[in-house]
Amino acid sequence: MADIIGIIQVKGGVGRSTIATNLAAQLAAEAPTALIDCDLPQGTSASWYALRCQASLATGLTLATAVDHAELVTLCGRLAVDNRYLIIDAPPRLAEMTRAIIVMSRLCLIPLGASASEIWSTTDLMKSIAEARQYRPTVDARLVWNRFRANTREAQELSDAVGRELGLPELVTKLGYRVAYSEALARGVSVGEWSDRAAREEMTRLVGEVRSIMKGETT
Repeated sequence: MADIIGIIQVKGGVGRSTIATNLAAQLAAEAPTALIDCDLPQGTSASWYALRCQASLATGLTLATAVDHAELVTLCGRLAVDNRYLIIDAPPRLAEMTRAIIVMSRLCLIPLGASASEIWSTTDLMKSIAEARQYRPTVDARLVWNRFRANTREAQELSDAVGRELGLPELVTKLGYRVAYSEALARGVSVGEWSDRAAREEMTRLVGEVRSIMKGETT
C-alpha cells in the first residue's frame, strides 16, 4: 500500500510545489512514486513534470491531476496499487480537496514562510486538521519552514510565535532563502540535480526526515 504525503497550505506562494516536486524526485529514485497536482489550472507541478519528461528524467515518477476531491480519491486508490509513494500538491484554498488530502495522507507537510501573514493563514487549517482527527486520530501534520533566514531575529521570533499559536510539530530541517529552488523548479529538475550544494544538502536532510517519520522513527 502506498504512503500518501500531502503538501497543504491555504496561502499561495509558500513553496508547496517546490517541496512536492523535490520530494517526488528524490523518492522516485528509490521506489515508484506518483505526483498528483491538484492546484489547477495553475499546474506548477504538472509543468515541472512535463519539462522533466522532455529531459528524460522522469524515470520512476508518474504524474496525475485531479480537479476535485472525488477524482482525487479515485486516483489515489488506483495509483496506490503500483506506487510506493503518492505526493499530493494541494490547492491554495480550504475546500473539500484539502480536507480529503488531510484525511487520506500518512503525513501532511505544511510549508510556512517566515512572515506573519503566512502564520495567520495557517491558522485556518487548524480547524480542518482537528476535524480530520475526529475521523482518523492518527492524522500527522507538521510544519516545514521555507525561505527561512536562521540568523535573523525576526525569524526566531516568528518561530517562537508559531509554537505558541499553532501548536503543530515542525520538521527539524528548514529550507533557506535560496534562488536554487526556483531555478530548479523552472527547469524540471530537483535541487539534488542542480548546482547549489547547500540547497541539495537541505533537501536531502528534509527527505531523510520524512522517511524517518514514515517509518515511525521520529515523533
